[in-house]
Amino acid sequence: MSMFCFQCQETAKNEGCTIAGVCGKKADTANLQDLLIYVLRGISIYGEKAAELGELDKKVGLFVAQSLFSTITNANFDNDRFIIQIREGLKIRNELKDKYSDKIDGKLHDSAVWFTDDVDEFYKKAATVGVLSQKNEDVRSLRELLIIGLKGIAAYADHAAMLGFEDEKIYAFMFEALVSTTKNLSVDEMVVMVMKAGKYSVNTMALLDKANTETYGNPEITKVNLGVRNNPGILISGHDLKDMEELLKQTEGTGVDVYTHSEMLPANYYPVFKKFEHFVGNYGNAWWQQNKEFESFNGPILMTTNCIISVKDAYKDRIFTTGMAGYPRVKHIADRENGKVKDFSEIIELARKCDSPIEIEKGEIVGGFAHNQVLALADKIVAAVKSGAIKRFIVMAGCDGRQKGRNYYTEVAEQLPEDSIILTAGCAKYRYNKLKLGDIGGIPRVLDAGQCNDSYSLAVIALKLKEVFGLDDINDLPISFDIAWYEQKAVAVLLALLFLGVKGIRLGPTLPAFLSPNVVKVLVDNFDIKPIGNVKSDIAKMMAGN
Repeated sequence: MSMFCFQCQETAKNEGCTIAGVCGKKADTANLQDLLIYVLRGISIYGEKAAELGELDKKVGLFVAQSLFSTITNANFDNDRFIIQIREGLKIRNELKDKYSDKIDGKLHDSAVWFTDDVDEFYKKAATVGVLSQKNEDVRSLRELLIIGLKGIAAYADHAAMLGFEDEKIYAFMFEALVSTTKNLSVDEMVVMVMKAGKYSVNTMALLDKANTETYGNPEITKVNLGVRNNPGILISGHDLKDMEELLKQTEGTGVDVYTHSEMLPANYYPVFKKFEHFVGNYGNAWWQQNKEFESFNGPILMTTNCIISVKDAYKDRIFTTGMAGYPRVKHIADRENGKVKDFSEIIELARKCDSPIEIEKGEIVGGFAHNQVLALADKIVAAVKSGAIKRFIVMAGCDGRQKGRNYYTEVAEQLPEDSIILTAGCAKYRYNKLKLGDIGGIPRVLDAGQCNDSYSLAVIALKLKEVFGLDDINDLPISFDIAWYEQKAVAVLLALLFLGVKGIRLGPTLPAFLSPNVVKVLVDNFDIKPIGNVKSDIAKMMAGN
């Protein structure tokens, strides 16, 4: 086969993409991603030793995090960028090797010593170090579950680092986790490592939450405009709030408006961003609808992180990537240097020459229900639960995607009893956040906490409610989890929930292809994870606490 990738929910036949990715990724790109991860293993072998000696270099930690981030589904499709990253990785690995190789006991894994500078050799090596190089299905499953979760953790660590918040312990865990995939660990030892990833997923999301709120304020309940104005505009998509801040500041006074798209929607909830008069609102829906929405927007699009899909000719000359995002022959905005901001002047000048956006909808949606805001309503919520006005909270966080089976989540939202509340975060919200579901005593029936990483808010809310109701077990709360996944950040969120002891999670629209039958059994036996089923049956079971 040309490649093998099964890290996303849309993988071919729910088994694995072997010729080209359903996401649009080519085989050579997939193989370069495998090689980059292989190089990161080599870096981590020495990085782990440096951490043990108290000599961890944050720059190395961030490089590993950003490299993992670049391999997330729909992040970077640009082979040239991957080759640069691999070369830089080998350089870092060799510098660490010179310093620490004599301090490591035993035979070194090949990733710690392999080296070439020949691009043809990159491709040859890449074909031998991918997922299927591990023949044991269960070992492969647990290793990939760990690495896939690690990619999500790395994405959140990068977002925090862009705001000046880093934690050496998170980087040290990334080293430890990658090194564990070079060893012949028992299944039980690997399960322990996967659960440890859940712990660090919680820690990383907490760090990012701190970074976001200390920098931009706590999200507030906000009505977000869905319409457009007559000025030219820039559409910003992805997840990076630092990019959002710098774009807003550079467009101020230029006559150019700024709109959010998909997972950037929650930027509308932050007090600092709401002060900008040219910040209009949100345009469009979840990532997979970007082809038609980017075309109708008319102005430039800035893709800050993953979620870019195959670029259409209609807007290829006005889409830009930055950060870990990339696409062949699409202009890339360089990273910040020496404390300076990114330069978005080219995007702004292009915007001035473009027509204003074509309006695709009108109205408003309400969001901003992160933990600080919801806990401010705690008395009201507790009273509603005790009176019976609220019977159940349904957590429907996670990702959206193209498969028709995802209509399940819209149908669940539409058919849930009127005494239930939906807690959401991530782009899964677009399946139901524009439905007219009403409220319960002034509490909207859809409470949007923000981006996928803001699933941390939902965990904080659950833990606080457990405390308020005097419960010993989070699973005794009137909360059910009906999670939609698509890519690796959702896996990190899932591992975080498992670490926190949440049981009975429904996961859909399909169970991950990277889970072998035996690993699925471990998750079912220990955490009662289950696939989604029939809408009416699932609703009845969730409302009954099953």
